[in-house]
Amino acid sequence: MALSDEDVREILRLIDESDVAELRLETEGFSLHVVKGAGMGAGPADAQRPASAEPAPTRPPARKNARSGGAEAPPRSSSDSPGELGEADGLATITAPMLGTFYRAEAPGRPPFVEVGARVAPDTIVCIIEVMKMMNSVPAGVAGTIAEVIPNNAELVEYGQPLFRVEPA
Repeated sequence: MALSDEDVREILRLIDESDVAELRLETEGFSLHVVKGAGMGAGPADAQRPASAEPAPTRPPARKNARSGGAEAPPRSSSDSPGELGEADGLATITAPMLGTFYRAEAPGRPPFVEVGARVAPDTIVCIIEVMKMMNSVPAGVAGTIAEVIPNNAELVEYGQPLFRVEPA
């Protein structure tokens, strides 16, 4: 059974009007995890957002990465944290916590949240991922220095896809 965008909106509305604090709904090929008061919004308008939706926590297929000369990007598990250390280079990888559109800045024409060389703390907002017109702030999850920004601005990213590489402090 596939759920439409309208189905998801209706589920979120019902949860918002109920006393339920958290809900996890899984069907074949789709997973919805809603937590009231998660507070992952990008700004004041989103700070009171009552619930958030996440895509299915499945491993994305390996994909070609044009920035690394076509090398395969390894699949990441749903338990990987944003500050997961890289295999050989000692760099931490900040991954996409959900499927959506990656934005480096809070609005067009505004400076990016972070650039290569910027120092970040675990709670530093590094980007926004837009899902169904909802802006979701992504914290670094690790302290260190941004070594690489992987996706282009306004690019669609998948759950678990690497977004930034960070040299841990």
